Amino acid sequence: MPPTQAESVIKNIIREIGQECAAHGEIVSETLVAFMVKAVVLDPSNGFNTDRTLVKGDVQKLVKLCVTRLLDSKNPSLDTIKMQVYFDMNYTSRAALQSVFPQAELGTFLTLSKKDRERQLKELTMIVTGIRLFNRDCGKGGEGIDDLPAILQEAIPATTQHVDSQLEVVQDQAYRYTAILEKVAKNPLLSQELQPYMLKEALYNVRQYEFFLQIILSDIITCAQEVEMMIKQLGAQLEQLKFTVKSKTAVPTSQVFPIFIALSNLWTSFQDETVLISILSNLTTHLEPFLGTHELFFPEKVMQALLDGVTVKTDVCRMKEHIEERVNLADFRKLEWLFPETTANFDKLLIQYRGFCAYTFATTDGLLLPGNPAIGILKHKEKYYTFNTRDAAYSFAENPENYIDKIREKAKKNAELIQLLELHQQFETLIPNSQMKEVDKHYIKPIAKCESSTQTDTHLLPPTIVRSYEWNEWELRRKAIKLANLRRKVTHSVQTDLSHMRRENCSQVYPSKDASTQSMREASSQVPRPQIYVAGFRGGHTKTTYEVKVNLTRAIDET
Repeated sequence: MPPTQAESVIKNIIREIGQECAAHGEIVSETLVAFMVKAVVLDPSNGFNTDRTLVKGDVQKLVKLCVTRLLDSKNPSLDTIKMQVYFDMNYTSRAALQSVFPQAELGTFLTLSKKDRERQLKELTMIVTGIRLFNRDCGKGGEGIDDLPAILQEAIPATTQHVDSQLEVVQDQAYRYTAILEKVAKNPLLSQELQPYMLKEALYNVRQYEFFLQIILSDIITCAQEVEMMIKQLGAQLEQLKFTVKSKTAVPTSQVFPIFIALSNLWTSFQDETVLISILSNLTTHLEPFLGTHELFFPEKVMQALLDGVTVKTDVCRMKEHIEERVNLADFRKLEWLFPETTANFDKLLIQYRGFCAYTFATTDGLLLPGNPAIGILKHKEKYYTFNTRDAAYSFAENPENYIDKIREKAKKNAELIQLLELHQQFETLIPNSQMKEVDKHYIKPIAKCESSTQTDTHLLPPTIVRSYEWNEWELRRKAIKLANLRRKVTHSVQTDLSHMRRENCSQVYPSKDASTQSMREASSQVPRPQIYVAGFRGGHTKTTYEVKVNLTRAIDET
C-alpha cells in the first residue's frame, strides 16, 4: 500500500473511532485515539499482523477493540494512557518559553528595511518599560505594574508544597501496592482470590503519576533558582541606575538606555517564570483526576485487609536492605559491571526501565521493584541494568536477552509500560513528542576510572618521518626551479696526482710559553770622558781676539 494511501486509511480509522466514542458520550482527542490504535495493534493477543495490509474485517475489528477500551471508564490502564497523552500534549519545558525568534537570526532579520521601524519601536518600548520600572522603584510612578518578584516568591513555595504533598501521597500508595503484589508473588494461591493484573495496572498508574510529579518538581526548583538569581540582578541594575542618575538634571542616553533595556529584559524573564509556574501548577491539578479508579477498586478498607500481616517498605528501605550485597567481578569474565568508585559519571548513567529491577519485572509478570546501583550496574550491549538483589543480578546475567524479550512482550500487552519504562527505542512509533528531540541524549557512556601504569620501549617502531617533505609552497617552487636549471648545467671534475687518495690529516703541537735565561756574570764598559779646552777668551795684545780649541779627549782604545 502506498504511504499516502496508508496515511489516509489511518486517518479514516481514527476519525471513525472518535465518532463512535462521541456517539456514546465520550469525547476523545485524536492523539489519544492514535495512541490506542497503535497499542491495540501491538498487543499480540489481538492477532493483528503488521506485515500485511488490513482488510475490511481487520479494520472493523480494530475499531471495535479501540472503542471498547476507550469507553472502559473503570480501567487503571486507560487512565495511565490518558495521563501520558495529556502530559505529553500540555507539558511545557523552560525552552519553550524562550523567544520564538532565535538570536542567531537577529542580524539577518534587522537587515530588512521593512523591519527597521519595528526594531526601533521595540527598543523604545523596552526603554519606556525600564523607565517605568525605575520610577516604580523610586516611588515616583509605575502604577499598575504588578510586583512579579513578590508574586513569584509567594507562588513558588506554595506550588512546591502542593507538589511535595501529592508526591508523598502517591509514593505511599505505590509502596502499598508493591507490598501487596510481593505478597501475592510469594503465595500463588492469593492470585486466585485477588486480581493481581488490576493491582499491577494500579501500580503502573501511580508510578507514572509519581514520575510526572518529579519532572514538575524539578522544573519548579529550577524556576526558583532562576528567580533568585534574577532578583539579585534586578537589584544590581537598579542600584547601578541610581548611581548613574543621582541628582543630575541631564544624563547621557548612552549610559542609561542600556540599563533600561536590561531592566526590561529582566522583567520579561519574570513574566516568563510566572507563566511557567502557572502552567506547572495547572498541569499538576489536571493530572489528579487520572487517579480516580483507585478509590473505586481499592478503597481504604480493602487496602487495609490486603495489607494485613504485610510490611510496607519504601524504595530507600529496600535499597538499604541489600546495601552490603555486591557482585563479584571474578564470577563474570565476559560481562562488564560498573561501580561508583570505578565510574566517574555513575549517577548520570541512563538505567534501563527507569531504574527498576529487570529480572524481577520479567519473572513476576510485571512487578516493579527499584534496582540498587550499589550492587553493580550491568552493561549489556551499551545499555545499563540494575537489580534489587545480588541473586537477581546473577540470574539476569546468565541470559539477559531472554529477560529483555519477556519485558518487551509484557509491554506489548500493556502499552502504558512503553512510556513508563522508557522503551521508546524498542517502540519508536510511540515516542512522545516531548521526548522526541532527546532520543539521542538517552545514551550516556560511562567514564571508567582506575589507577594504572604502563611502560613502552623507546622508538618501538622505526621512524616514518619523511625528511624530504616540505610544506612551504615557495620552497617547493625554489626546488623545482633549481632542478630545472640543473638540466642546463654541466659538472666538471679534475683530479691531480697530489689530490689522489688524499685524506684529512691532523698534527699536535705544544703551545708556546714565556721563557727567560740568566748569564754567568755581570759586566760593563766605560768610555773616556770628553775633555775639550778653549783658549783666547780674555784677549791679547792685539785688537783682534783669536780663540783656540784644544781636544784633549783620549782615544777609546787607550782607555
